[in-house]
Amino acid sequence: QPLRLEIKKELSARSDRVKSVDIHPTEPWVLSALYNGNVFIWDYSTNTLVKSFELCEVPVRCAKFIVRKQWFMAATDDMHLRVFNYNTMEKVKEWEAHTDYIRFVEVHPNRSVVLSSSDDMSIKLWDWEKNFDCVQVFEGHAHYVMMVKINPRDTNTFASASLDRTVKVWGLSAGTPHYSLEGAGAHERGVNCIDYYPGGDKPYLLSGADDHTVKIWDYQTRACLQTLEGHSHNVSAVCFHPRLPLIVSASEDGTVRLWHSTTYRPESTLNYGMERAWTLAPTHDANKLAIGYDEGTIVLKLGNEKPVASLDTNSGKLVWAKGHDIQTMSIKGLGKADVVDGEKLTLSARDLGACEVYPQMLQHNRNGQFIVVLGDGEYIIYTSQALRNKGFGTALDFVWSSLGTGDYAVRESISRVKIFKNFKEHKQISIAISSAEGIYGGTCLAVRGPDCILFYDWEEGEFLRKIDVVPRNVYWNDAGDMVVLACEDSYYVLKYDAEIVATALASGKSGCDEGGVEGSFELEHSANDKVRTGQWVGDCFLFTNTAGRLNYFVGGQVMTLFHMDHPMYLLGFVPKEDRVFLIDKAYNVVSHKALLSVLNYQTAVVRQDFETANAILPSIPRSEYAAVARFLESQGFKEEALAVTPDLEHRFELAIDLRKLSVAHKVLLESDSKGGDVDHESTDFQSKWRRLGDLALSRGDVDLAQSCAERSGDLSGQLLLYASTGNKQGVAELATRARDTGRSNVAFLAYFVTGQVEECIQLLVDTNRIPEAAFMARTFMPSMMSSILELWKKDLKSINEKAADALADPEKYPNLFPDLQWALKVESIFKSARHNFVPARSFPTAKEDLNLNLIDIVKNQAMSQMSAPLDNGAQDNNTTDVGDASENPPDSDEVKGEDLSEEDALEDIIGGDEDILETEDSQIVKEVDAISLKDDDLDEGDVEHHGSISNDSADLDFTSTTENGLQSPVKADASIQSENEADSAAEDGEDELQLSNEDAACSDDELGDDEDW
Repeated sequence: QPLRLEIKKELSARSDRVKSVDIHPTEPWVLSALYNGNVFIWDYSTNTLVKSFELCEVPVRCAKFIVRKQWFMAATDDMHLRVFNYNTMEKVKEWEAHTDYIRFVEVHPNRSVVLSSSDDMSIKLWDWEKNFDCVQVFEGHAHYVMMVKINPRDTNTFASASLDRTVKVWGLSAGTPHYSLEGAGAHERGVNCIDYYPGGDKPYLLSGADDHTVKIWDYQTRACLQTLEGHSHNVSAVCFHPRLPLIVSASEDGTVRLWHSTTYRPESTLNYGMERAWTLAPTHDANKLAIGYDEGTIVLKLGNEKPVASLDTNSGKLVWAKGHDIQTMSIKGLGKADVVDGEKLTLSARDLGACEVYPQMLQHNRNGQFIVVLGDGEYIIYTSQALRNKGFGTALDFVWSSLGTGDYAVRESISRVKIFKNFKEHKQISIAISSAEGIYGGTCLAVRGPDCILFYDWEEGEFLRKIDVVPRNVYWNDAGDMVVLACEDSYYVLKYDAEIVATALASGKSGCDEGGVEGSFELEHSANDKVRTGQWVGDCFLFTNTAGRLNYFVGGQVMTLFHMDHPMYLLGFVPKEDRVFLIDKAYNVVSHKALLSVLNYQTAVVRQDFETANAILPSIPRSEYAAVARFLESQGFKEEALAVTPDLEHRFELAIDLRKLSVAHKVLLESDSKGGDVDHESTDFQSKWRRLGDLALSRGDVDLAQSCAERSGDLSGQLLLYASTGNKQGVAELATRARDTGRSNVAFLAYFVTGQVEECIQLLVDTNRIPEAAFMARTFMPSMMSSILELWKKDLKSINEKAADALADPEKYPNLFPDLQWALKVESIFKSARHNFVPARSFPTAKEDLNLNLIDIVKNQAMSQMSAPLDNGAQDNNTTDVGDASENPPDSDEVKGEDLSEEDALEDIIGGDEDILETEDSQIVKEVDAISLKDDDLDEGDVEHHGSISNDSADLDFTSTTENGLQSPVKADASIQSENEADSAAEDGEDELQLSNEDAACSDDELGDDEDW
């Protein structure tokens, strides 16, 4: 039977003639040396050019990686050898090495030396640790030396091929050959290429020549064992594949031929239409093969790279095949050892013997007593301990049954599938499809067709069910009631009902319906993921995928156990070790911890068998509780997850989701108490406090919300909470903190609602908002107008001196500021009363105070105080009709009977008799009593509130009411200069200047957010 190798093209890169190729052992790179003097590095995993080097103007005949040094060496027709670092692309060394074209270079596998062969008929040895000095010259050929190759079994010897029709064998320490392979059976024309057999069991050497043949030599007996014919032109390259039983030859006839290395029969002929084939390079730990043609480079994948290995999960015995050799090793006790997840395991392999066929599949039976080896169209069943032959036969596919020890099935052809019971042929099943393209074992026997899969009974081969998918593999659980169909890009989880099948078989109705037994298989779940290898553990399905993850499926949920940095294949889960074992294509074995108790617990939860789950939980180590809690959360059991998880982050998230304020608060306090482990200034930590505060506020827990706002540094939230609860001290302290941290908007509001107008104005000045500061002083604190105005004028002069001069100072132009003296008197009243508060419960009556005009009140009451003594006969000389106090305020001169001006009366009333306004029992205090209550009128815990008084002309606000109930300052304004007043100023000789909003006004946009401040 021919080898069943699926040949897949990994890279097809067009270029000029390729004279040499080499594959990197760890990176997905192929090195191509071109006839035009360039060297390319291609990535065959992405089909892209990674790097290119322009070496010279003449052909590059050979280039090889020196992986230990991250170099490559190139041989060119200018007789030079060049060495480059392929990472930095820097030239390491260049020198003239031969006196004629250099045909080939060979890198020693473990020494710091390189061999080169040339048309000058010599071979030279170069040592890079001695600055590439030539340490040996080998002479003896009579024509061009086309190639050299080091013996992998004895690295002190090498062979050479020459156009003198001979193959010579040399030692590294001697300049003359040990012997030549010539004489009877030798090549009739020049020899172009050679290769050693990579295994240790055969002393074989391969050669290809211009006589169109390939020859296999025994270099110990120096005899030609076999001649392979088939090429129609010169054979330019030959090789033994390191992993597959293949001989590969490339020829100038444009074909690449594959031959079986044991039987020497032709397996396949490849022709990709890229003209002459010049060079070959296989990989040592994969099934890759690179080919260089006249028109470019091709990289092929030959067959499946999955290692031929099987693990008996019951006994912990691992068996694998390397070439024809079968080896076994034990993984017992690794779970108790100090094994690091993902690290390569050191295993002691024991040879079981050699197999007669080349193994392409190896598998234990259900109880691990037997193993089967499949290859070359044959199967052999061995005992797993001593490799004794138990049975054999012809088969394209072989599968074990999960029912009996010696039960299995084979596919002999596309039309014949046989069932064996206890190692004896039992029945040939009748296939209801055009061709059987594969079979799968387990609880039922499955046969894959071109567009479907059919399930059969093991006992009598009865047809059970047809499912219209084409799986790549089928995985049954141990209970036999769940099965996974792994297709090309997805997988399906089906539930198998054995009772329905048994009933149908007993009634003889299993094959009546074309679709099989109705209800025997029911779809449970499907997912778009490519399963590479898999195994059931209870009701959990472990699998590796092409994305480099080891996942497990349970209850409709897929979770990741760990990530892999390169492709790995699942060997199996060993319950006694609580570990999952995996292997890569280079036969490196790694393991990862996966507790059986955790898997069983998750299975019980999925089945909603909480009694069993609670019984299993104590057996799970506490270190695994975090993973268990996340699983419970994914299943919707958040309360249970909160009770289980030890992870504070997870506990907090669950507590927030479940609206458990006390638990979330406790978690944050516990995190806070850890000190060094937590960054209190981190955004994440503060965000948690904010989230808890928002939840507390939504649930009406104001104290907790306030505490969270303070811990999170949420100044805006603190302002809201302090204002809402009437906490004046908190607002005042917040104003200072906000100012110190640059949160100017918050600071301004906090100062404003606590009546600290001076601080508001100073904050505006400090943040270079001088025009806004001036207008605020004009409105709320007239005593500060002059000082702020000086700053404004100084700042404005740098932009527009004329505009600065047009700003009127109330000290110089009092006529432009009507009622300024009254506004100053109201300001003094505001300052003395701003620390008194009105309870929030007084708002229904206090809100009427918003309509009061304080300047009118102060003026009227002042006039009343002046007129009262006159009415009572207190004035002993003249009586004057006071009239409208707002226009003609009286003074002492008018009382004496003289005509007085408005300014004189105002000065006399405000300047000369301040006691009128400052007397506590006066009528003024009585009028503003609704605005300014004494401290003892406040009830503890009341939300504080203030009324507001305004004047249409002066826009005066004594106290304003805010949403949060805190005090806001008095507006003691006189209006901005009117048009008539501006005309009056112009008549007095002052320049008139209309200021624009840009120069003098404060807009909403200018105030901006905190960042603008």
